[in-house]
Amino acid sequence: MRFKLPFLAIGLELAMIVSFALFVHYETDHNVHQQINTTDPGDVDKFLVSYALFQDVHVMIFVGFGFLMTFLKKYGFSSVGVNLFIAALGLQWGTLIRGILHHHHQKIHVQIENMINADFSTATVLISFGAVLGKISPIQMLIMTIIEITIFAGNEYLVGEIFKASDIGASMTIHAFGAYFGLAAAGILYRPGLRRGHDNEESVYHSDLFAMIGTLFLWIFWPSFNSAIADPGEKQYRAIVNTYFSLAACVVTAYAFSSLVEHRGKLDMVHIQNATLAGGVAVGTCADMEIGPYISMIIGSIAAMVSVLGFKFLTPFFATKLRIQDTCGVHNLHGLPGVVGGVAGIVAVALGPSNKFTPAMQAAALGSSIGTAVGGGLITGLILKLPIWGQPPDQNCYDDSVYWEVPRWREHDNHFYEHGGQNQLKLEV
Repeated sequence: MRFKLPFLAIGLELAMIVSFALFVHYETDHNVHQQINTTDPGDVDKFLVSYALFQDVHVMIFVGFGFLMTFLKKYGFSSVGVNLFIAALGLQWGTLIRGILHHHHQKIHVQIENMINADFSTATVLISFGAVLGKISPIQMLIMTIIEITIFAGNEYLVGEIFKASDIGASMTIHAFGAYFGLAAAGILYRPGLRRGHDNEESVYHSDLFAMIGTLFLWIFWPSFNSAIADPGEKQYRAIVNTYFSLAACVVTAYAFSSLVEHRGKLDMVHIQNATLAGGVAVGTCADMEIGPYISMIIGSIAAMVSVLGFKFLTPFFATKLRIQDTCGVHNLHGLPGVVGGVAGIVAVALGPSNKFTPAMQAAALGSSIGTAVGGGLITGLILKLPIWGQPPDQNCYDDSVYWEVPRWREHDNHFYEHGGQNQLKLEV
């Protein structure tokens, strides 16, 4: 770890710097002058709106996703810290690989939209990270970041440029793709020693509270995520409104079903942290379509139901029968709602007046996203399974102290609580 991680990280960053020197440039002076220094207020407003949306997406990537995964009682440093690490690498690689594909080997001129799409490409890795959280090393995550974003960019190009499908909020290309990529990798990396669980694979009161901070950031900014690259004007407006109401209906339904499926009607914090966001995922594909606010609310409610039921019944089934240990339940927050979004897109296109998209295009996009993700995840899992990446042994999974310097009280917290708390600690000191 001491030499592998620094050498790999520095080597990758040097490769990024050289690649940027060769391929990446500022937007042309003429265009930037037109956008920023123009006398037309509309152009200035358009530029400022794009940057505001980029800021919202950036907060979701680095704060929302990071804190959402802090629910494990001994894995908070890794949840937030590794999230920052791989997202910083991912946005650089995403800028390059997407630019190469979409600019046809010409120079890549960076605009606000490029930066938003780079963050989007990083989101796929962060979703997959949730499936293997606590069970792989930072070195493995770096490798997974490079491979997954490459495959993601290829599938995104296939969906948008070949199939000509609509997926403005990326229900299929980001959420479903990231979830099933992570699940496939998790299946290959299955650990029989963890089949009965692990002492560290649980939360405590304050860790769940920190995770709820991530939920709130994601929930608040999700309309920006779904509308960030929509065409300015009516489509962007519809994407914001549809996501807004889908999320609202999703929260109410998630609370209701959480109480319904739990013993004595109590709420489960896992459901509240995750299922309340499923509406934003599910409405993404048709967010900019003229479906009506009430339809977006129906989609959000269905996504919440599917998500809660997935956490209650499918996650244990996957772990015991399919040998897939999904730490964060990404299948229930991103996978199933992503499929719901894909199906909603097919129905919306079939019933809509536009001839620009067809149900066949939408179905092909959904199938491509899931199929590519599963295939890529299986290959990546096989690469990560090689015993050279510093992966933790079973007994040290879900524990920050394997890869981080942690405070002394944290290293001895089990002993601390077993022997009477602070008074005992004072005696030991």
